[in-house]
Amino acid sequence: MFLKKIKSEGLAHLSYIVGDGDEAAVIDPRRDVDIYLDIAADEGVRITHVFETHRNEDYVIGSLDLAARCDAEIYHGGAMDFKYGNPVAEGDIFKVGDLQFRVLETPGHTFESISLAMTDCNYGDDPVAVFTGDVLFVGDVGRTDFFPDRAEEVAGLLYNSIFKKILPLGDQAILYPAHGAGSVCGDNMASREFSTLGHERRNNPILQKTDRREFIEHKLSEHHYKPPYFKKMEEYNLNGAPPLAELPRPYPLNPDRFEAAVQKGAVAVDLRSPEAFAGAFIPGSLAIPLDLLPVYAGYLLDYDHDIVLIPETREQIPTAVRYLVRIGYERIAGYLEGGMLAWEVSGRKYDRIPALHAKDLIDRLEKKVDFTLLDVRKITEYKSARLEGATHIFLGELPHRVKELDRNKTVVTLCGSGSRAIIAASILKKNGFSQVEGSLGSMHACASIGCPIQTET
Repeated sequence: MFLKKIKSEGLAHLSYIVGDGDEAAVIDPRRDVDIYLDIAADEGVRITHVFETHRNEDYVIGSLDLAARCDAEIYHGGAMDFKYGNPVAEGDIFKVGDLQFRVLETPGHTFESISLAMTDCNYGDDPVAVFTGDVLFVGDVGRTDFFPDRAEEVAGLLYNSIFKKILPLGDQAILYPAHGAGSVCGDNMASREFSTLGHERRNNPILQKTDRREFIEHKLSEHHYKPPYFKKMEEYNLNGAPPLAELPRPYPLNPDRFEAAVQKGAVAVDLRSPEAFAGAFIPGSLAIPLDLLPVYAGYLLDYDHDIVLIPETREQIPTAVRYLVRIGYERIAGYLEGGMLAWEVSGRKYDRIPALHAKDLIDRLEKKVDFTLLDVRKITEYKSARLEGATHIFLGELPHRVKELDRNKTVVTLCGSGSRAIIAASILKKNGFSQVEGSLGSMHACASIGCPIQTET
């Protein structure tokens, strides 16, 4: 028997391949499915079952493509009318070698959510593990805000699913959720990706709210952001995403062709570090450092325009392509061959974002200089620790709220460490703001030098 976890960086998505004998099952596969086929080949098994714990909102699921390549069957919850695959119901049993998967209907995060209790038939009837999708995480539970008109109902359903179906499987069962820390599907997941139901029952902060009313009230008080790309993911994952024959292969573009692509409507996305972008960038380009691409592309890019990339090195391109394809972006038309150096030596114009040191930022605040300090972190981050006088607009909402800012004032962008701040600065420049600065180091730098930080009381 074997079990392997596959993590999709950025999205913090966790999928699994589990096998015994000559068969294997995959739970919640990502769109680029080659990794599951490679593992199956290495283990000498055939993938026979593909399980989806729910209609995922934050990435394109790769079930159709994977099933087509290995002649497997797809299974998902029967409470939604999927246009592909097979519906399952409470108590359905599936065998993979000597492993047994029992379906639990666990609504709450979504109505069709299921969990899979896995038993090793050679060693008793108690489940050795449970795959919980987005119902129960390590250190947190699933969000319940997708149905605002039925908010109390779905929070109650989640309570029932966790306390009446999952936890009764026993403290010994290993927990395998569909996401880890950093996912938009929860705010307080632990950084570790291993746990048991027993450990979570005793230590997960949300599971200490054993009173049903208290649990529901807590869920109703939460605040989550819903990126606009979720709608596209829901559409793909209801109807079945088109299989990928192969990953897109962006063309290398010289400065002439790159500029021509942008003039025709392509969006230029700069993958470089905040420091590199601040030093010199192509006017009109959008900064999204590579490690933040899967997190913020869904807020800032649409599906109707080509994307052209500005990499630090050519080696960044395959990673960027995988990140984008996993959330449905396929119109990746090319990249600037030679990067910013090629642009600079062509004699074309470039711009820059002046960097403001944390000490200089505090000096301005103490001297009451008239400027806008724009904090683009999540509201939970902002409430827990902030600088006096800061204006808060979450980064994902900034493109639609730039009109709230005074164009006649200098705007200094601020986040946790500077990466989101440079994205915000690029959005402002793209929208015609001329006086924009970025706080490299941002709140972490402020904390390091002893800035006066306000906290929520």
